[in-house]
Amino acid sequence: MDYECFDVTIADHVAHVRLNRPQAMNAMNRPFWRELPAIIDDINDNAKARVIVLSSTGKHFCAGMELSVFTDGDGVQHGGGDRHVSGESFRRYVKVLQDVFTRLDEARMPVLAAIQGGCVGGAVDMTSACDIRYATADAFFVIQEINLGMTADVGTFPRLCKLIPEGWVRELAYTGRRLPAQRAKEIGLVNEVYPDHETMLAAVMETAREIASKSPLAVAGSKVMINHARDHTIADSLDYIALWQTGMFSPPHMAESFAAKAEKRDARFPDLVPLRKTM
Repeated sequence: MDYECFDVTIADHVAHVRLNRPQAMNAMNRPFWRELPAIIDDINDNAKARVIVLSSTGKHFCAGMELSVFTDGDGVQHGGGDRHVSGESFRRYVKVLQDVFTRLDEARMPVLAAIQGGCVGGAVDMTSACDIRYATADAFFVIQEINLGMTADVGTFPRLCKLIPEGWVRELAYTGRRLPAQRAKEIGLVNEVYPDHETMLAAVMETAREIASKSPLAVAGSKVMINHARDHTIADSLDYIALWQTGMFSPPHMAESFAAKAEKRDARFPDLVPLRKTM
């Protein structure tokens, strides 16, 4: 399928989703918000891959949200001049945008982000929803919204506060300064920094293929448990993993792991089952 904003390929159980508008610094226009959820839903619901790699093209990863998303079309309804009615509509519109990135967070398979150049505004929202982030040496992160006279609202703060120390979130949010890739690694926002885009992408794809070689059920369970632990108490998470294991623990998958190791071959695991949408 052809997309205006993305290029999608699937190989070796890895779905590679690339932002593909380098001439516009991959800014998030209106089609972006329709295409990304459709792509992620298709991969997730139909179990088309075991890992998703989100990367980009050109000098910058993404320049953030285009102003047109908020200022034209049917994005913001004015409620006939009633600011309260307009506010209710706007809140629901923001939640629609938030839900696009929540798909990355809730996908059954891990999402790895490979970031070069600028990761600005809405792109910080998006990459914060990914499982793991990698960057090139020239990459930088900017909570751009403060420089535009607004508060970031599509996911930066709820997620970023779980990823890096709060003091850093506050400094970046209040000042709109750039966070360079190396400092982002030091504070835990990215896992590794690479000298250039080609080297980074090769390494990220290798990691993705390594993850894809593991039991998809065990990987999906690990993601569910990590997300649950992030959002709940230790006691709640311990109870939840015990409950999860009653239905998801798979002795055959463990037996295959041991057999593959003994026989010096790659393990063979079943893919996740496509989700049922209708009765």
